[in-house]
Amino acid sequence: MALLTRDDYAAIAATIDFPTGAFIDGRSRPAISGKTFASLNPATGATLAEIAACGAEDVELAVTKARAAFDDGRWSRLHPSERKAVLIRLAKLITRNARELAVMESLDSGKTIYDCETVDLPETVNCLKWHAELIDKIYDQVSPASDNHIAMVLREPIGVVGLVLPWNFPLLMLAWKIGPALAAGCSVVLKPAEETSLTALRIAELAHEAGVPRGVLNVLPGTGPEVGEPLGRHMDVDMVSFTGSTETGKRFLRYSADSNAKEVVLEMGGKNPAIVMDDAENLDRVAAHIVNGAFWNMGENCSASSRLIVHRAIKDDLLARITAHARAWVVGDPLDPETRIGALVSKGHYAKVCGYLDQADTILLGGKAENGFVEPTIVSVPGNDHPLAREEIFGPVLTVIEVGSFDEAISVANDTDYGLCAALFTANAKRAIRGARMLRAGTVTVNSFGEGDITTPFGGYKQSGFGGRDNSIHAHDQYTQLKTIWLDLADDADEAVD
Repeated sequence: MALLTRDDYAAIAATIDFPTGAFIDGRSRPAISGKTFASLNPATGATLAEIAACGAEDVELAVTKARAAFDDGRWSRLHPSERKAVLIRLAKLITRNARELAVMESLDSGKTIYDCETVDLPETVNCLKWHAELIDKIYDQVSPASDNHIAMVLREPIGVVGLVLPWNFPLLMLAWKIGPALAAGCSVVLKPAEETSLTALRIAELAHEAGVPRGVLNVLPGTGPEVGEPLGRHMDVDMVSFTGSTETGKRFLRYSADSNAKEVVLEMGGKNPAIVMDDAENLDRVAAHIVNGAFWNMGENCSASSRLIVHRAIKDDLLARITAHARAWVVGDPLDPETRIGALVSKGHYAKVCGYLDQADTILLGGKAENGFVEPTIVSVPGNDHPLAREEIFGPVLTVIEVGSFDEAISVANDTDYGLCAALFTANAKRAIRGARMLRAGTVTVNSFGEGDITTPFGGYKQSGFGGRDNSIHAHDQYTQLKTIWLDLADDADEAVD
């Protein structure tokens, strides 16, 4: 689908009727308390809508409705092909409303319309379709047993799940979670980030239209303390899948321990290295990958290549090429399709990123921050102990660290609390494979920046998360539990008893 002009997108924005209510048991409703909060356009500061500010009472209602839906089997015991058909219809409805959703996402988050149209919406649809098609293709198992026994290993939906979303990819992270959760037959209570709740509420409406039964997909906008914590502590929630900061993820472990020991899957932060060795080929192409990895989505990306670990023999040449590519990334109005860097998501996050810029000793490019926008910035640090090399900035800031050998590069790359993604650029095949194995990260790309695709599991080592993976067939594991059924076929005359 071809991109429109800035005026065309502005015209669409003027016609959008933003959803404002929580979505519980198949309909939109105000928060029980009557409270609301403002959804702001981070690029302009304008209020887009006043949204229901849910609380513990809303969580209780939504979990009760989700449990009733799960227990009566209106979705959990539906034939797999029927669940598949509903999710395919949802994917079609999202495609039909893609332009409205893309503009809504851009307005609500500060993301560029270019990224919303060319990445987020297509991948959202693809994710839902992929998991829908997988529903009737995952087989249960029969384990090896004697002639007198049959042992069946079955997957069953885990029950009521809480899905807690980050603000940086509202639509795509929603798809990553509801795709496998609904495919597995679970009932869902979803908490979008308070900064970016609009598209989740709209998707809930479309899901109901597609045929997802009432009570199966509930969306509760609100804050972490008012919605996230009650959801994490609820005794009738069977598992929580969380994507967000490491600090908040740890809270969900405490909520689980203090309640019903529910399963918790965490996908958290990253301080991802991009290693460029002195034998890397086509440095201009390498530079393009580095820039995309560091600055895509304003650097508000847990898998961003925020640390450039570069061999000193090619450092100056590579940085010159990176600088040239970065200068081409236009900063400005998110609704202009020429813009590559939009607004940071909120005033609070903008202030956090600016605080890191204040700690920079040597700025090689950029550094300008104004009215919620930060231009692509490259900083050099003397070593891996600097705060800009160790802490997740979550903004368009690339930190450069010089090394003198392959072993030093791997050591610096692994010297972090995180382990989500890593990239290695080298022309030596043995070095590439050996380095990929040595890097302590859930996803390692060679001679590129990326996260794999829908077929590859996504998640991290160390404080980047654990408990399961998003994407791929492995994503279904976190929303199912295994049951063994042991059948004794022995003749009554047989003496052996197992």
